[in-house]
Amino acid sequence: MVKSKTMTTESTITTTEQITYDSDMMSAELDKIQLNKSQTIKGILRLVICSAIGIAAFFVSVPHNGKSEIIFSIIYNAFVNMFGNFAYWILTLIVAGNFVCHIYFKYVKKGTLESPFAKIYDNDTIIHTFLYALGFIYVVLYACHINITGFQGPEIIIGDSTGGSVIPPIVLGVFGIIIVGAIFMPFLLNYGILEIIGAILEPLMRPLFKVPGKAALDAVSSFVSSSSLGVLITNRLWKRNVYTEKEMVAIMTGFSAVSIGFAYMVINTAKLGDHFVKVYAISFVLVFIIEMITVRIPPISKKKDVYYSGHVQTEAERKNDTKFSFSLLPLGINRAVKRAYIAKNVSVEVKNSLKDSLLVLPQVLTMLSAIGVSGLILAEYTPVFKWLGYIFQPLLVLFRIPDVSAIAPSIPVGIAEMFLPVLVMMGSGVTVCVKARAFVVLVSMVQIIFFSETATVMLATKSPIKFWEIVVCFLERTIIAIPLASLVVHILF
Repeated sequence: MVKSKTMTTESTITTTEQITYDSDMMSAELDKIQLNKSQTIKGILRLVICSAIGIAAFFVSVPHNGKSEIIFSIIYNAFVNMFGNFAYWILTLIVAGNFVCHIYFKYVKKGTLESPFAKIYDNDTIIHTFLYALGFIYVVLYACHINITGFQGPEIIIGDSTGGSVIPPIVLGVFGIIIVGAIFMPFLLNYGILEIIGAILEPLMRPLFKVPGKAALDAVSSFVSSSSLGVLITNRLWKRNVYTEKEMVAIMTGFSAVSIGFAYMVINTAKLGDHFVKVYAISFVLVFIIEMITVRIPPISKKKDVYYSGHVQTEAERKNDTKFSFSLLPLGINRAVKRAYIAKNVSVEVKNSLKDSLLVLPQVLTMLSAIGVSGLILAEYTPVFKWLGYIFQPLLVLFRIPDVSAIAPSIPVGIAEMFLPVLVMMGSGVTVCVKARAFVVLVSMVQIIFFSETATVMLATKSPIKFWEIVVCFLERTIIAIPLASLVVHILF
């Protein structure tokens, strides 16, 4: 017999009586459910099989084209490459459709339609209209540049340092990540493994970072897969009432780090490939130290302790399971089995996941194109970031960082694209010493927030964070990172 005091109409379990309840119920509510032997076996099988598929997809590396690569990366790259250059026309169709739908639902039929798709555009402003139009222009020009022989688009948009650095690797990459990720994310999020991770790590994550133990999964998925995937997973869990608004913003802005593969590319570009393990390990530690600080100051500390459903988090919920004991693992496993049992069938979960992802896909891709390319245009063709670099020069001098004039412009440029600081530094025409190069790499890797990807995905998925708050979080992380990174490079380089 399955018993539960929490009853809604989301999912149905049939035993001797039929009981309906929310399959997304909170972890503590799972403790109220009792499964019989056959139900427990079914839950265990679901937990083991589905979680194994999710873990294998996102965290297992296999040999591929002469290098080690995670299975998820292989699949989504194969998905994008399957379309060849035609993918750019698909992208054009998506961003064009997004712009047309925005105009139709926002201005022509404003407030008259109740479909989930129409509601996506409810909170759009004139700024969105401008960005959607800009993204459409950028994508159309780049698609023509790739597919039409002899087409000469403006270099400022289609050049390798602007559109070429955003649309093929990032926009098309996120296109594959969202679609393929939607298929595999339910295996990782809906069938119990989160309950085990959460129970074990709650005593560590809650006191240090003021977030649930489950946030560790977001952090790991970013480090081994992609930062945008980390943001998408966090957003999905927020909408499932796993995280509060404050927890969700803290995780997105603090744990959505770039993948190991991308980090290697950045470190190698700075000619620090021989120091990869050391630099990456240091950046990993700095990310968590900085998160411990930023989560305790505005704007994150001012966010609401409210779940997506409107339920206000209680002090008891925050303190629940925060003391370490050997009973946490059995508790996590018990909850995991119940979570797996009450979850919907895999086909239903994947279908719902795809539906949710496809609803936000047009906005995400359009915003990535508009903000990413525009940010790189500012970085490459204007002195804006050079001027902003002057602000950081006194701080760099204070901490005795060498080659200040060469590296100062690279500090603020990271808000446009995480790869830019290294490119700006290496393209400065000045021979930069190892210590200064290591400093720039460390700061850029722990800034986390950049508008060519993570920040734009946050905005496009309607996460509870404003544009100015994202900028403030970036500045806070940068200012905190400078003394920490300087201390490390003075000791180790």
